[in-house]
Amino acid sequence: MKAILKEFLTNMKETVDEKKKVIEIPVCYGGSFGPDLEIVAKHHHLTPEQVIHIHSKPKYLVHMIGFAPGFPYLGGLNEEIATPRRQSPRVKIPAGSVGIAGNQTGVYPIESPGGWQIIGRTPVKLFDPHKTPPTLLQTGNYITFKPISRKEYEQLAGVEW
Repeated sequence: MKAILKEFLTNMKETVDEKKKVIEIPVCYGGSFGPDLEIVAKHHHLTPEQVIHIHSKPKYLVHMIGFAPGFPYLGGLNEEIATPRRQSPRVKIPAGSVGIAGNQTGVYPIESPGGWQIIGRTPVKLFDPHKTPPTLLQTGNYITFKPISRKEYEQLAGVEW
């Protein structure tokens, strides 16, 4: 059995799908939408603008969906802004909140409790139980974050994705 497994692993080829789906998520950073942006910036001796630039630059891989329906655990967060979870979780995080916890970033798809550092919010609805599939993001997708203004957020809030 070990020999068969060893042969399989030796002959296994890694394939890369160059046509992975990339979804752009607009985010209004800071203010009431990102109450922890200043904390993240101070933790790293950066300005909030630098944190926004660093956070919105990469293409993030959706490693898995979990914790809440449609919650994406995203890989690819720059270590320059990796920040520990909050000492005490909040009872209510609004849907669309973008957070950092350790070396991961994610988006709360529904209102829920949570302990991540909240740096912004998206008007994009990540979970809708009436759609098929009910989640916008799937494991293996990539996402990018696009900084937007509060006015742009309000304009996009009513748009169906």
